[in-house]
Order: sequence, then C-alpha cells, then structure tokens
Amino acid sequence: MMDNYGYEAEEDRIIGRVKQPSDVDEKTLRPLRLEDYSGQEKIKKNLRIFIEAAKKRGESLDHVLLYGPPGLGKTTLAGIIANEMGVGMHITTGPSIEKAGDLAALLTNIEENEVLFIDEIHRLNRNVEEILYPAMEDFKLDLMIGKGPAARSMRLDLPHFTLIGATTRAGMISSPLRDRFGMINHLELYETPDLMQILKRDAGLLGINISEDGLQNIASRSRGTPRIAIRLLKRMRDFAMYMEKDIIDKEVSDFGLKQLDIDEIGLDNIDRKMLMTIADIFAGGPVGLDTLAATTGEDQVTIEDVYEPFLLQNGFIQKTSRGRMLTMRAFKHLGMTPPPSFIPGGKASQANASGSQYQNISIDDWQNSNGEEE
Repeated sequence: MMDNYGYEAEEDRIIGRVKQPSDVDEKTLRPLRLEDYSGQEKIKKNLRIFIEAAKKRGESLDHVLLYGPPGLGKTTLAGIIANEMGVGMHITTGPSIEKAGDLAALLTNIEENEVLFIDEIHRLNRNVEEILYPAMEDFKLDLMIGKGPAARSMRLDLPHFTLIGATTRAGMISSPLRDRFGMINHLELYETPDLMQILKRDAGLLGINISEDGLQNIASRSRGTPRIAIRLLKRMRDFAMYMEKDIIDKEVSDFGLKQLDIDEIGLDNIDRKMLMTIADIFAGGPVGLDTLAATTGEDQVTIEDVYEPFLLQNGFIQKTSRGRMLTMRAFKHLGMTPPPSFIPGGKASQANASGSQYQNISIDDWQNSNGEEE
C-alpha cells in the first residue's frame, strides 16, 4: 500500500523501502516467533518479558506502538506478538477506517485478549480517533444512536484487547492517542550481521544457494532494511541464472548490484544525482529546498521523505538555516575535491578557464594537509 506523503516515488526503485507488487511472498517469509526474528534485540527482550507477564496474569497485553521507516518489520512484529500471546489478530489500516461505524464493527468482533493491528495509524480520521480513546482506556465504546432531538448515547462494553499501531510518522500521531499506548518502540535500521541472518533464513525458505561473501555483499548494500535485502536477494538469483551459476557468490552479487547501479554503501543513481546536483551546480551548497526541487525535477515532499533520510543518516548532507549542504564525506564518496570554502583554512581562488569552482588539489593532498575528515 502506497503512502500519500511522497513514498510513491519509491515504487520503481529497487532500493525503495515501501512494499512493491513484486514483494508477493513477503508474508510467507515472515517469522512467527521472537527467536526467529533477527535484530531489534532490545525491543525483543522487553516484549518477551511483557508477553510472559501478561500470559501469567491471564490478561491482554498493553497497547503497543511501533514506529520507524518502512520495511523494518513492524507488521511482522505485530504478528509475532499475537502468535506469542496465542491469540488471533485483526488487521486494518488507518485510511480504511473512515467513520465511527467502521471502528465499531471492528471492535465488536474482537474476542477476549485478541490483537487489533492498525497500520498507518497516523492517518486515522480525527472523529474516529475520539471513539478510540475510551476503547483503549476503559474498553468501552461510546456510540450515538439516531439524529436530532431523538439522538441518544449508548455505551457498549468491549472485551479486553491489545491495539498495535504501526506508523512511519510518529510525530503526526496526536498526543492523546500516543499517551494511551503502554509500550512505544522505535525500530532502528538493521546492522549488516542481522541482515545476513535474515537473508540466510529466507534464502533457505526460497531454495536459494548463497555463499557467505554473497550474503555480506547484499546485506551491506541494503540500506539497513530487510525488505530491500530480500528484494535484492531475489534479483541476485536472476543474475545467477543469467551467469549460469548455481550459487550467489561475490562475483554474482558484484555483477548484479553493478547492473542495478547500487554502489558499495547502497546509494543508487538517484541518490548520486542528488549529491552531484548539489556538488556540481551549487558548489556543495547551501541550496534551498525549492531550488533543489526545481533543479532535480522532483517535488519537495519526495526529496524530504524519499531521498534525504538515507543521505542524512549516512552523513552525506546536512540541513542548515540557509539550505542543504554536502559534507566532506559526500565529496570523498563522489571522488570530488571540495570547493575552497569547504577546506578548513583554505583560501578561495578564482574559477579556472573551464569554469570549475574547485581548487586544483587532490582529495588525498587535502586530507593530508588538513588532518582527519570532519
């Protein structure tokens, strides 16, 4: 399901974090137990304690909010919670609950201690959200029957249930709703060893032979996201068949990732286009968001929600009061010499005859003369 906040632009990107039509077998690959879920160790440890305590008391688990970038396993974790509790799970999304009656139908069909999972909970209708407050707090459902002078309020008792909300935008959830969650968990990007464990497990389920260096190569370029890693694994399987090899090794993965324009840290051609635009046209910045959008042909929301997060997380760009600027790390990754204003203690020089805005020194000379990269 596509989000309306710029994620549509990722639909055609192999390294896009949102779910794509090609991810048809994602559901069958999801683990069902906490011990099979790789990564997010702190969250797993706490959930295991809370689940065991709730089961011993014979009560429903407290409400859980899961937030973080797309593709990190929020839906998977919700399914694991329901499975570990030994109860059923009802799945819906925020935009699909349009009126109070829709929510009432969901809540009245829930059995004792079951889980209601609402994806994209930040997009709940505000009127629906008001109905949800007493349901979460007191397990009561307040409904208005009739209209006009004959209207009356009715309060229904609900079975104790667990609401699990998932969102990519925790800041858009209202404070009253957020405060009613007993457990708020932020899913972090995955480390390469955790992604390797996920890929190894999924390769076995898909019947794909893959070597240790093949696992390392794919995991290290997956932008810390299991969904991207699994998608790349399936694409590498295609390249292995093309190369007539029965195993995905470093040779196959190097060839396949190069064909997909994914470099050694997971940047693709769109990411590099963004960096090159700021470096080449704007001499490393600063450049305003509206100007950057006009130059790259992308709208501002797409730049902020799709392209910038990974570049910011990896220290390639920085936001300042004057606009976006590249960092020294970005120039080094692009193999470009930073402009004079970026070199500590460097003196500005006139542009040469070709119009270049960069000093005629190499990156190595700059690093040797200025010490560690800032």
